[in-house]
Amino acid sequence: MKPKKVALSLFWRTFVLIALLLVSGVFAWTQTFRALEFEPRATQQAQQIASLVKLARAALLSSDGINRVALIKGISNQESLKLAPREPADKWEPYEVDRVSRAIGQQLRSELGTDTQVASAVNGSQGLWVGFSIEKDPFWLQVDPTRAGPVLWSTLTLWVSMALLATVLGSAAIARLINQPLKELSFAASRIREGEFDSRLDENTLTAEIRQVNMGFNRMARELAKVEQDRAVMLAGISHDLRTPLARLRLEAEMSVHDEEAKSNMALDIDQLDAIIDKFMDYARPGETRLMPVHLSGVVDREMAAFRDTSQIRIVSRVAIDTKVMADDIELGRVLQNLFENARHYGRSTDTGIARVHVSYARTGPWVILTVRDFGQGADPKKLAQLTTPFFRGDAARTAATGAGLGLAIVDKAVQRMGGTFELVNAPDGGLMAHIRLKKAP
Repeated sequence: MKPKKVALSLFWRTFVLIALLLVSGVFAWTQTFRALEFEPRATQQAQQIASLVKLARAALLSSDGINRVALIKGISNQESLKLAPREPADKWEPYEVDRVSRAIGQQLRSELGTDTQVASAVNGSQGLWVGFSIEKDPFWLQVDPTRAGPVLWSTLTLWVSMALLATVLGSAAIARLINQPLKELSFAASRIREGEFDSRLDENTLTAEIRQVNMGFNRMARELAKVEQDRAVMLAGISHDLRTPLARLRLEAEMSVHDEEAKSNMALDIDQLDAIIDKFMDYARPGETRLMPVHLSGVVDREMAAFRDTSQIRIVSRVAIDTKVMADDIELGRVLQNLFENARHYGRSTDTGIARVHVSYARTGPWVILTVRDFGQGADPKKLAQLTTPFFRGDAARTAATGAGLGLAIVDKAVQRMGGTFELVNAPDGGLMAHIRLKKAP
């Protein structure tokens, strides 16, 4: 089983790419600054330390033996300096352990002599210790360790942190600005899909490409609104213009035809034409639905009552009275009516000639699955997926009766408008099962 791919929205993808670009730029700038600042800073720090050593050496050279002891004590009393004789038994740790400290050590030796020693600790006392000699007398001079520290790295870190924060916030603002027109376009397209053709996008935006897209979308929305209006007028005209002559034919047949069998056949043909017109109207009806909590058992019972002729169809319902779904009451009734009609025409048992229909339900998480099953011959498994295609007919066993071929297509379309799914399967022991999955009402 392949792992499911995580789909990022366009906003987050744009945000991540811009943030990575800017963060990489800040990092590269920081590294460049450190590289360019390193050598002059090390030289400056070494020169400052060397100046202190030279001053201490000059002071010791200018004093005699008695005053030299007092001078050493006086220097040692300073907070940032400490001067002490260097003994052979002194234990010291090397200072030059990285690139910065090695550069400082080399600069000190070039300033003070090759015999200069630099230590990070002497006899357990941490600090920057510089070893030098005066008239063959060795000394240690401890200077303030901050003199050899990196230049204002705390300040630089603060500025880098602020730059990174500004980068992230700026990336979010830029990504939002870039994706806002696309978000508006997506929202307007979803409204068009739901039948709201009055959606309009800003045609005065400064971006030329977005302006052209918005103008094209608005033009498309106007054309779709006109098509929808024309369709509504056409449907009303079809319903009126076809039913009027059908009513005249029915009246003429009742008054002029004396053969009862011929009159009955003509009436059946007229009823069939009227039913076909209803199917076309149902399928072409605009997709406006109002979802609300609906008692499923009540709708099932109401539509069952319309099929009273037990010589053709017998319906049994096992839907609990407390089962509610989010649906349109009229649409759901139309769905059940078409399924019952389909079962009456195509789902009759070969032995009795009566269509037996069972209606059941099941709850699965946030969904309710309503199942309508007949006990006929079922359908060709290869053609099950095509049964909801308008005007498609399955095998001869399920097309013995006349009709428009739109019943299951109407069901599928109506269920989709209510946010559900529709599926047809053959029952294991014969017959066709229609599964309608709808959201459970709260």
